[in-house]
Amino acid sequence: MASYCEVCGKKTGSGMNVSHSHLKTKRQWKPNIQRVRAVIDGKVKRTNVCTRCLRSGKVDRAV
Repeated sequence: MASYCEVCGKKTGSGMNVSHSHLKTKRQWKPNIQRVRAVIDGKVKRTNVCTRCLRSGKVDRAV
């Protein structure tokens, strides 16, 4: 599955795991992406959308 939102462009972020002894290893934060059927330009299309966009009503879901 794609790791970015086709509505807002949110994608994977990167950073470090930091242990108690301050050792650092790389890690990723992935957005919660859902594949949904949405109405885009009057047609039903499958898109990859983050849950923040779904919750805020930026996507008109098809029924």
